[in-house]
Amino acid sequence: MTRALILLPLAAGALAFLVRDDAARRRLLLWTAALHFLLTALTVWGWAEGGAGFEFFPPGGQAWFAYDPLGLLFLGITSLLFLGASHYAVSYLAGEKRDPGEDAEEGFIFNNAPEAVFTGCLLLFLAAMTAVTASRHMGLLWAMIEATTLLSAPLIYFHRHKRSLEATWKYLLICSVGIALALMGSLFLGAAGLKAGAGLDISGLLAGAAGLDKPLLKAAFLFLFVGYGTKMGLAPFHTWLPDAHSEAPAVVSALLSGALLNCAFLGILRALAVCSAAGLADFAGGVLTLFGLFSVVTAALFMLGQRDYKRMLAYSSIEHMGILSLGAGLGGGAMFGALLGAVSHSLAKAGLFFTSGAVLAAERTKRIADVRGLRRRAPLTAALWLAGFFLITGLPPSGVFLSKFVVLREAVRGGRWWLAGGFLFFLALLFAGMAKVFIQMTFGEREPREGEKPFAEPSGLLLPAAAFFALVLLLGAWLPAWLDSLLRAAAAGGAL
Repeated sequence: MTRALILLPLAAGALAFLVRDDAARRRLLLWTAALHFLLTALTVWGWAEGGAGFEFFPPGGQAWFAYDPLGLLFLGITSLLFLGASHYAVSYLAGEKRDPGEDAEEGFIFNNAPEAVFTGCLLLFLAAMTAVTASRHMGLLWAMIEATTLLSAPLIYFHRHKRSLEATWKYLLICSVGIALALMGSLFLGAAGLKAGAGLDISGLLAGAAGLDKPLLKAAFLFLFVGYGTKMGLAPFHTWLPDAHSEAPAVVSALLSGALLNCAFLGILRALAVCSAAGLADFAGGVLTLFGLFSVVTAALFMLGQRDYKRMLAYSSIEHMGILSLGAGLGGGAMFGALLGAVSHSLAKAGLFFTSGAVLAAERTKRIADVRGLRRRAPLTAALWLAGFFLITGLPPSGVFLSKFVVLREAVRGGRWWLAGGFLFFLALLFAGMAKVFIQMTFGEREPREGEKPFAEPSGLLLPAAAFFALVLLLGAWLPAWLDSLLRAAAAGGAL
């Protein structure tokens, strides 16, 4: 099953480069996404039923690819997001081609970019992210995370203009520096396990954690944290993220924010698990807590001056990555909140980026100041835009609210009042900054543009966002027993 999950999008991606018919290629994308999600659902169901018929950890040997509860959780997020993104992408790619103009880089505008490259890289990107979630070797995990960088770069450059080229170059340069630091961390981790004979196999590292060299392990964690933290978008290593999210098509921004950042977070969690098993939980947790809070502060301050609504959503992602890091650093129940936050943020942010694509298609600009009265020109899009704002800022009932509440509660329980107070203050600042923008865009007034017509809101752009928003609402009101069990097992380290 694990091999099928990786090989399916890998083969489909290679095939997409050879298929000449656009309609056939789009069907390939849809069927691959649907089958991948079905295999994922069967794998999760097998785990929920006690693993009957599913070999997560083959006996008598070390598996390069296998699933524990933590990997399974991130696989589920990735597969579900890609299913929604594939439906959005088909509607987007099949749309009418128009003259792009100065700012309209998406919303049925392609600048004659090759669709085969886009679809092929999209499917290969899914294969790489799936391999990240299944990797049971820190060296292999590093290679797969690097593969996600290389395969997602052409997606960011889809529109072939100078701003997307600049964003792609910055993405490759900064993330490559980060991944080089993560490679150094992997080497230090291997050196730390030489005496214990642990190697870089995750199960072996956890089993022999007591014998790891502590100074080398600390150095390894710092390098891995900075390296993967760069890819995750934690401040101050976040500088690639606003440009990439702003210039990529909305469907790509959704996958970058909702799935790719989680892959880097998984790499950090693997390193954290090894440190915790070796008795360095306080050291690693302190680093995560410090940079988590700093990311929330940075996002709140930079959010206030944004003039581009997609860049604003990118800074919201930085905020949420900070919350995930904060929850992981606090440990205990806060880890459960962080993982629930990963699920909820991925769904809500993907839905918001999907909706931003509809906003751009309607208004032909990404400038916040130029979008006013969206409720009159595109009422369904405006309703989803507001709903996404309420969900991503954590208003109840929603899974985002529940995750933030759990992290805050654990900070208070641990007696870290200064941390809880700072966390609440900057969350309030983020809410105020985003509220002003969303309200002005939705209810503000502007003069009608010459030749402006009512916008026919494509259902293919709106339905995936609506479905994801409904799931986030549901998570705030009811957490299914299987998901609760999976989150708790993942938070506890799972059956490692």
